[in-house]
Amino acid sequence: MAHFAKVINGIVTEVNVVDWETLNQEGHPWGDPSLWIQTSYNTHGGQHPEGRPLRKNYAGIGYTYDSTRDAFIPPKPFPSWVLNEDTCLWGSPVPMPTTGMHRWDEPTTSWVEVTQGA
Repeated sequence: MAHFAKVINGIVTEVNVVDWETLNQEGHPWGDPSLWIQTSYNTHGGQHPEGRPLRKNYAGIGYTYDSTRDAFIPPKPFPSWVLNEDTCLWGSPVPMPTTGMHRWDEPTTSWVEVTQGA
């Protein structure tokens, strides 16, 4: 069994566990097999614990499948964030501070420290 993402117009609409034989079997309940693309539950940012990453990231509903990169890309969290071409993950345009707790503030495109009780 493997995980497959149903991709319609470049967007993931479903993720299911199914085997190749069932997916390619005529009359199966998942529809056109050409809409389904395998994804790996253990792949994140182009890394896999066993050294066999598949399509950069595990697919999720709402993710984009980029056929040129052969990668699943999560939704962009903020307009100012940029895509890391190696991991196909979004990152802030400025690094997050390494001390304290912070949240992203899009209007100022900066990290704002979160204070306890605020």
